Amino acid sequence: MSMNLAEDLRKLLGEEAVSDEAADLAAHGGDKWVANHPPEVVVFANSTEQVSRLLRFASEKKIPVTARGAGYGYVGGCVPVRGGIALSLVRMNRIKEISFGDSIAIVEPGVITADLQDEAREQQLFYPPDPASRKDCTIGGNVATNAGGPRCLKYGVTRNYVIGLEVVLASGEVLRTGGRVHKNKTGFSLIGLFVGSEGMLGVVTEITVRLLPLPPARATLSAVFGTMTETAATVQAIFHAGFLPAALEIADRFTLEAARLDKGAAHVPAGHAHLLVEVDGQVESVRSEMAALEKLIAGRNPNSLATGLTEEQCEELWAMRRDFSNSLRATGLTKLNEDVVVPRSRLVELIEFAEALQKRHGFPIACFGHAGDGNIHVNLMAVDYESSAVQKRVEGVLDELFQQVLAWGGVITGEHGIGLAKKRWWPDATSDVAREVHRAIKDALDPSAILNPGKFLD
Repeated sequence: MSMNLAEDLRKLLGEEAVSDEAADLAAHGGDKWVANHPPEVVVFANSTEQVSRLLRFASEKKIPVTARGAGYGYVGGCVPVRGGIALSLVRMNRIKEISFGDSIAIVEPGVITADLQDEAREQQLFYPPDPASRKDCTIGGNVATNAGGPRCLKYGVTRNYVIGLEVVLASGEVLRTGGRVHKNKTGFSLIGLFVGSEGMLGVVTEITVRLLPLPPARATLSAVFGTMTETAATVQAIFHAGFLPAALEIADRFTLEAARLDKGAAHVPAGHAHLLVEVDGQVESVRSEMAALEKLIAGRNPNSLATGLTEEQCEELWAMRRDFSNSLRATGLTKLNEDVVVPRSRLVELIEFAEALQKRHGFPIACFGHAGDGNIHVNLMAVDYESSAVQKRVEGVLDELFQQVLAWGGVITGEHGIGLAKKRWWPDATSDVAREVHRAIKDALDPSAILNPGKFLD
């Protein structure tokens, strides 16, 4: 590698695109997980052409390139563990087009997810994927991890909305696949290949997403029960009654206690297990459906029950849920967020298993998340996580958790990806054949292995 990498890149890309300042290197060395490794240089791309020139150069020189958005991932996916170049895409943040007629948006990867949702809403259009960090995370990061969120239950994840991509390959070649049409069966699903690939197959520089008509009404119900078992059983009762809410969220006692400490007891209903249900659609159907849900849930004797029928009331009920992660971090413990997914019928068993792990190993465990699709965030809350002894104990707990989840037919990640955090368990979660196929695809698209090296394929 050149001893003057920053200078070489300045000549190639321009002064404003390159930084080797200590503050920039430190800021681009990690995400929301605990790992951090600074790059040797940061490149702030402004265009596809600039990304293409960079990757052609990096491929020729065999220099690692780790692309990143806002750095809001939870698994160390954008940590440049092999040094080299951190490629920031946050300056590529234009919403190029929103078309009501075609029901699509064309955006650059640095667009903040909530900004796209807000601009779509102004045209009576709806972009459903809603990760909890939507006001901070980028669409490019969402594509890299196939991000989800509470509305996945009814509407699906990021992959269900991406209909076109522009991707710069490791060679510097620019691939365009898909477009602005909502159905397309021209060859293999290359879009599906890149969405969720964690930056290891190419760098996405433009995204076309399909949009839906904006539902004119929504309603939210918040209920608190005495136990998580009661809450999980209520989830099953909602489905048994034929409802398909837009979102269906649960949270346990530790999570609620953390929220009370962080936000104040007056803002968190009394009880040990929280249920949040949202429905959307036409005004009359939403009110009718919410009335029926209120009756069903009230019949299961919750400690408290509240309903929001206006946008403001709904957002007030959602505010606590969106702050759960921050409230858990405010405890001062290291929060290790495991976004496991189990078959929905195993929901109660997962909660009970997490409680048993807590008793057996002594780590507080906070469970909350997307009960509707079985994607529960099992958060180990560790003291002194910097200690190698504590890290070893945590790995032992996660060994047990992931082994059980896989035995139930579940998966070790539903939204965040593998990254560094789950690299240890990648072989357990996949077959030999699956790993060989992953490796063959990686070798074909990135033969010099410069894109996001050091992660689960290494």
